Amino acid sequence: MKYISWNVNGIRAALKKGFMDFFNEVDADIFAIQETKCQEGQVELDLPGYHQYWNYAEKKGYSGTAIFSKKEPLNVTYGINIEEHDNEGRVITCEYEGFYFVVVYTPNSQTELKRLEYRMKWEDDFREYLLELNNKKPVVLCGDLNVAHKEIDLKNPKTNRKNAGFTDEEREKFTELLESGFIDTYRYFYPDKEGVYSWWSYRFNARKNNAGWRIDYFCTTKDMENMLEGAKIHSDIMGSDHCPVELTTN
Repeated sequence: MKYISWNVNGIRAALKKGFMDFFNEVDADIFAIQETKCQEGQVELDLPGYHQYWNYAEKKGYSGTAIFSKKEPLNVTYGINIEEHDNEGRVITCEYEGFYFVVVYTPNSQTELKRLEYRMKWEDDFREYLLELNNKKPVVLCGDLNVAHKEIDLKNPKTNRKNAGFTDEEREKFTELLESGFIDTYRYFYPDKEGVYSWWSYRFNARKNNAGWRIDYFCTTKDMENMLEGAKIHSDIMGSDHCPVELTTN
């Protein structure tokens, strides 16, 4: 099985920048996107052979997620059943025979960390949601988690220490997720690999200089460890300030 996750930073913009070329070339079994920035009816994708599932934010031009799956899921749910979290289109869960597939676009703590307190509540509630799923079946989680976990995961850790995405609090929540039974699949295969990122600021020629962050992930529950085959970050694929990330399983 091949899975792809990509924060497209606006699907309508991405479609003008080669999204379909990559989509067709990579031929994923499940392809998930985040930050779609559209409302229902604003975009129509012709994806023969795929079932489409979209979760839209109530706020226009903001957030949003989608899953495109070759196999029709047994069940699809939107959000995590907590009202304060479920109006921004951030989560879709597809249930298959052997596992749950979850896409998430984690809330950003924002400048001056004005949303950090909310982010902490989100992290705890979302982790609890994932663990409830895992009580029934293994879980594949993907998406823009808006955190670089370790110093190896961003170019300039020292100057970003208290910035959104690299605060001690956010990093600790990701550690808690791993300690609760999840695997960061890229680090599983490449524990010491440096200079590999999935997001670059549009400012300061960041992408040209590879001054990036690894904030896009595939994580699986440990009961899927023997199924993991490979992980990849497609840093050569343009079209967004993020690049696609990949997981393959047997």
